[in-house]
Formats: sequence, C-alpha cells, structure tokens
Amino acid sequence: MQKAILVGVNLNENLDFDHSMEELENLAEACEIEAAAQIVQNLPMVNNAFYIGTGKVEEVKNLVSMLDADCVIFDNSLTPSQQRNLQNQLEVPVWDRTNLILEIFDRRARTKEARLQVESANLQYLLPRLVGMRDALSRQGGGAGAGGGAGGGLSNKGAGEKKLELDRRRIEKRISELNRELKVMEKDRETQRKRRKESELPSVALVGYTNAGKSTLMNKMLDIWMGDTEKKVLEKDMLFATLDTTVRRISPGDNRDFLLSDTVGFISQLPHTLVKAFRSTLEEACTADLLLQVVDFSDPHHREQMEVTQETLKELQAGQIPCLYVMNKADLVMEESELPKVLGDRIYLSAKQGIGLAELLELIQKKLFGDYRECTFLIPYTDGAAVSRLQEQALVRSISYEADGVLISVSCKESDAGRYAAYAVSTSDDAETAFEREGA
Repeated sequence: MQKAILVGVNLNENLDFDHSMEELENLAEACEIEAAAQIVQNLPMVNNAFYIGTGKVEEVKNLVSMLDADCVIFDNSLTPSQQRNLQNQLEVPVWDRTNLILEIFDRRARTKEARLQVESANLQYLLPRLVGMRDALSRQGGGAGAGGGAGGGLSNKGAGEKKLELDRRRIEKRISELNRELKVMEKDRETQRKRRKESELPSVALVGYTNAGKSTLMNKMLDIWMGDTEKKVLEKDMLFATLDTTVRRISPGDNRDFLLSDTVGFISQLPHTLVKAFRSTLEEACTADLLLQVVDFSDPHHREQMEVTQETLKELQAGQIPCLYVMNKADLVMEESELPKVLGDRIYLSAKQGIGLAELLELIQKKLFGDYRECTFLIPYTDGAAVSRLQEQALVRSISYEADGVLISVSCKESDAGRYAAYAVSTSDDAETAFEREGA
C-alpha cells in the first residue's frame, strides 16, 4: 500500500478544519493509500507559490524522506503552478483533494458511461497542468546562431514546447470525442426516462452525502417489498462505493408502485468537473417526483453534510423538488425503542436494521399519491380494458359484478378519474373536476 503525507491549511481558524482533515484521511483510505502522517498550518492567507509557507515545505520534504512516503496530498485545491512548484521541491507526486477524488472515481467506475465521465473530468483537470510536465525537454529553441538560420531565433520552438502543443491538442480532441459519446448516451438515458414517464409510475431518487447509507436503504427496500436479491446494488462501508445510477421498481402490493433510483454520493468540495461530467447521471435526481435525502444521523457533522447536499442539488437545479429527510443510522445514537420517529418530513430510522421502513413507505406514498381520488365507477362489460387498467393502476377498495356492468370503487389518479368520468357513480365532484381538466 502506498504511503502519503497529508497536508492541510487552516485559513482564518475554520471550525470544520479537523473534520475536513479526517475526511481527507478517509478519502485516502478509499484510494488504498495509508496516511503516514499529517502536517497542518494555520495561515491568514495562502502562499502564492507553494500554498504553505516555505518553512513548512522543508518540514514536509524532511518527513517524506524520513517516512519514505510515495506522495503528498493536500486537503486544499492547488493551482497548477503551486502543484508544479511543490513537486519540484518535494520530488514526489503532489495531489490535492480534487486529484484524490478523481482518482477514487477512476478506480470505482464500472459502466462504460461512468468510465467516460471520469476520463472527461480527469482530462479537464489535467489540461491546465500540462506546463511543467515536460521538464526533461527543452522549451526554448536556439537563437539564430543555434541552427535556426536567418530569423530562426524568432520562430523556432523547442522540442518541449512542440510536445506540449501536441499533448494539448490530443487532450482537447479526446475531450471533444468523449463529449460526443456522452451526448449519445445522454439521449439514450432521456429515452429511458420518457419510457418510464409513459408508464405513469412516479419516481423517487435517493440523494445525500457519500456513505450515508443510500445503497443499504435501496437494498433493504428491495428485500422487503420485492424479495429480489439479483437486483441489489453494491453496498460497502466506504466513500463513493457506487458511482452508477441504478433504477429499481418498488411494488408494495397495493398498486402504488414507484421507481427508486440510487445516485452517486456528494461530498464537500466535490470537483466541479465531476458534477459537470456526471450531470446526465445525476439528472435522475433532477427529474424525480420526490427526493429522499439520506443522512448519516450518527455523524457529528451531519448538519454540514446536509448543507453540502442541498448546495449540490441547487447547482443541479433540483433544489425545488419535494424532499423527505431520512435520518439513517439513528440506532447508533438513539435507543432502538425510540425508533422509528417521524417529525414532519423527517424520519429517524435504521436501514441496516430494517427499523422504520414501513413508516418510510407510508410517508413516500402520502407524498406521491396524495392527490389520489376516491371514485366509484360502473363500467360496462364491453369496456374490459378499463377494468383491467384500474386493477393494475389504482388501489381497488371493492369490486362487484352487476347486471349492467362492473361496479368498482377505487383510489386512483386524477388522470384516471377524468378518463373514466363517464362511468362515475360517485357523488363526489372530484371526478367531474378532474374530467374537465383532462378535457375528455
């Protein structure tokens, strides 16, 4: 396993600094890198050349030599020139937090789309850092006396500069190719979404900080209501265990099915290039009818994590979607006898222990199916398709076979109430109102 020196700069006495450094260590562990030591520095402002002070640079260099570290990882985002200067001084690879997260995503990507998205983000990160990567080659051509001929000193380019331009062109060309491929996949994903919309099944998206328990919650719901182990998603106690969006159908057995999607987790300082690259994947959350923000309630910093999630959702223009807050892992900080606990749009539960899942389902169904109408229809035997549709799409309260048709009482969508309003025998005006809205 590789060893790294972790470096953090606490600017203006940031209260979340210790938590951020702890998170950096967890990110390194997720990348199979051992944190050999930590070095921190309190600064009112960063050093333009090295981010840290020159004295700290020497301290880090000595520690790298003493511990035989393979790399140095900064918790902060470094500019290309700072990263280059540090590598020249420390003589080992220098990563920043963005670099580390990109590396984790690169290792975790499994599907073709995820691999293309990560490659695109990596190349966008690399592009401004090309300068200084070819130090072995000269960047300056010779003057007129160095074989340039008449006027050659003004036009010649060194081998390093030529190589740099070639690298830049290759990378820009590759980014364009990736964007084209991803647009094709984005269209396919949009087509899949349209098909799901046509099924009229509402959609629910799991969102939240990485390692909050989204995949555990999805698998437990599949266990309880689907009994399907083959459709389970990867579930592991680590940061960014899953990158790919997975959509599953949840069928509780009362004709109030919905689609549940598991999305990539968020984290503080999630690189913008990754948010941009994974936008089409994250749009499962943007197009959902309901969000379940899964929160690790046992984490002392869960409030800050909720804020990060909210900010990321705003960036994705999904901040206005109705949301339920699933305070997961509550059994680690509360007595099990207190669980589940429902307070408005918040529910305290334990996905791993299966505590509170029935209550969560009730909250989801209230949000998704709150506009259902109680209707009674007398459907003639000649329209068997209407009976079949209601049996498949609505919650059937009662059904009887009369002389002049099927008498069926249901809790159904407004659209179905309007579609079959001509058969309505209910005294409620709701069906007629829905019927007028549909223009049937």
